[in-house]
Amino acid sequence: MADGISSFWGPVTSTIECCEKNYAYSSYIAEFYNTISGLPGILLALIGLVNALRQRFEKRFSILHISNMILAIGSMLYHATLQHVQQQSDETPMVWEILLYMYILYSPDWHYRSTMPTFLFLYGAAFAAVHAYLRFGIAFKVHYVILCLLCIPRMYKYYIHTEDAAAKRIAKWYVATILVGSVCWFCDRVFCKRISQWPVNPQGHALWHVFMSFNSYCANTFLMFCRAQQRGWNPKVKYFLGVLPYVKIEKPKAQ
Repeated sequence: MADGISSFWGPVTSTIECCEKNYAYSSYIAEFYNTISGLPGILLALIGLVNALRQRFEKRFSILHISNMILAIGSMLYHATLQHVQQQSDETPMVWEILLYMYILYSPDWHYRSTMPTFLFLYGAAFAAVHAYLRFGIAFKVHYVILCLLCIPRMYKYYIHTEDAAAKRIAKWYVATILVGSVCWFCDRVFCKRISQWPVNPQGHALWHVFMSFNSYCANTFLMFCRAQQRGWNPKVKYFLGVLPYVKIEKPKAQ
């Protein structure tokens, strides 16, 4: 939301601005709260990555956690600068990340193992090239929503075939965080003029970042549990500091 204050990064060139005053706290950070709200995503992804590496989960999960960190960093760069190039560093990793989720969800039952990762890689590379050249607006959002919807049937199948109560609770938190986060995002976009007149801006887009950070962590943890079940690793849900869930596995000695 423009306010006329001079900035280090120059005029805004991104196609989207959120309901937050630009450069309200620093000439180096365009949207302060939308920038710092990416930190939980980095921290949670780092915790998940350490757990995946420490217990020697499949590399796909390490890559998934790293992709979460890349997305969070790209989002911070975008909201700090509001430049078109940095906007690509936010939106393109969003698509790459959802393609990785599709691979993790569908690959266990895919008979031709090399075709899926090859297709998804080429699809992601083609999207990055086209998106860097063309400034997609609503088309990007529609495309992203379609990719997300393709993941839902498989995620639901995993849920109904999971009997562990703690794992199901993580899946429920996944649904709850995306619903609450979406409401925050929607209100920030649709009711900005009204919200900007309030004494305190609730920073709906920043809240969206925070909720989606926990959403990604819950999704990753639930998928790690399901994959460990498929591999016969006897997974159990434990809690870091008594609050944050993670998956503890016991691999057979042969593995």
